[in-house]
Amino acid sequence: MLFMKLFFSLVFITGFHLYGFASAGYPLRDGAAADERAYLVKSMCKIADPVLVALSRNELKKTMPVECVAGALEGRKQVTYLEAFGRLLAGMAPWLELGPDETDEGKLRKKYIELAVKGIHNATDPGAADYMNFNKGSQPLVDAAFLAQGLLRAPVQLWGRLDKKTQANVIRELKSSRVITPYNSNWLLFSAMIEAALFKFDGAAEQTRIDHAVKQHMIWYKGDGVYGDGENFHWDYYNSFVIQPMLIEVLQTTSKDKTLYEDVIGRAKRYAAIQERLISPEGTYPAIGRSLAYRFGAFQLLSQIALLNLLPAEIKAQQVRAALYTVIKKQIEAPGTFDEKGWLRIGFYGHQPGIGESYISTGSLYLCMQGFLILGLKPTDDFWQGPDAAWTQQKVWKGEAFPIDHSIDH
Repeated sequence: MLFMKLFFSLVFITGFHLYGFASAGYPLRDGAAADERAYLVKSMCKIADPVLVALSRNELKKTMPVECVAGALEGRKQVTYLEAFGRLLAGMAPWLELGPDETDEGKLRKKYIELAVKGIHNATDPGAADYMNFNKGSQPLVDAAFLAQGLLRAPVQLWGRLDKKTQANVIRELKSSRVITPYNSNWLLFSAMIEAALFKFDGAAEQTRIDHAVKQHMIWYKGDGVYGDGENFHWDYYNSFVIQPMLIEVLQTTSKDKTLYEDVIGRAKRYAAIQERLISPEGTYPAIGRSLAYRFGAFQLLSQIALLNLLPAEIKAQQVRAALYTVIKKQIEAPGTFDEKGWLRIGFYGHQPGIGESYISTGSLYLCMQGFLILGLKPTDDFWQGPDAAWTQQKVWKGEAFPIDHSIDH
């Protein structure tokens, strides 16, 4: 009996599941939610550990490998560390914002909040070994924006725990990124996101950068929940990697125009519905467009809409939970995803260095953390209650009834 108790405890702690999934990907039993959450928390922390532990010790630049295309190493070393930290924090922040408590998960959050706060201090301290580049070249604008996004997503547990000197350092570094001119594309939202954080934490935003980014994206809207990346539409995941999440958060933070915000949310809900339908019965999805090395970060918007409790009426929270869990598990467990020391490696499914564009390096890969936004929902939230529900493509390919898909007009 003691052996059996130990065995079942080990299964739960490691995130493996006794029930499994059938070959078609259909859930087999009720009560999966706690196991799924435990697995996702464990996976998020596994990804975060090498970055946050090293940065808390001022050893990130010393220990982090930099994988990139041939000939780009020195250039990527100038930017990859802020890439890793900013992107990681943006995805982890909603979970951290739940704060410490006496549960095992709450104690774990306490650990990572402390690591993140130390990391912010070291990343913005000019005297630190891991002081990061916020203003040289163009790439730092991107990742200063992700850092700003993380702070906005955890204003109490991250920003609120910084000492006054570190807060001043953060403000200085965010403002220093203003020397970088954004491209006329989704990059406008990086400037806007930084200004939104400055609006929130410093009261000194350059409103024209926000207004220009929002106005251009309204012009670039193509219909049916999709924005162009610049004037043209591209078949890729940038509506989820950057555009719609940042547009939502910039408006949440800085705008009093309720009609505009409601329009943006309506479009985001439509795009989230499209994303849910992209997930196959087996938990795969199309490898379309650039930046595929961001892996399940492609589903940031679906995760964000679930976090905001704004899923379309025809989509159950339990089907989104099961679908995202299955996608993340499949990519996390692909052989070669991590190196021997736990750092992410370039790839979509495992290690596929050939899909890394010239702007991709090890730090870039941590955008996958955006897929974990659902962990910002408390364990007691309805999202984490009840049995798994089949997502749309499971219903379709099992021959079950499923909702007709409809476009939107606005």
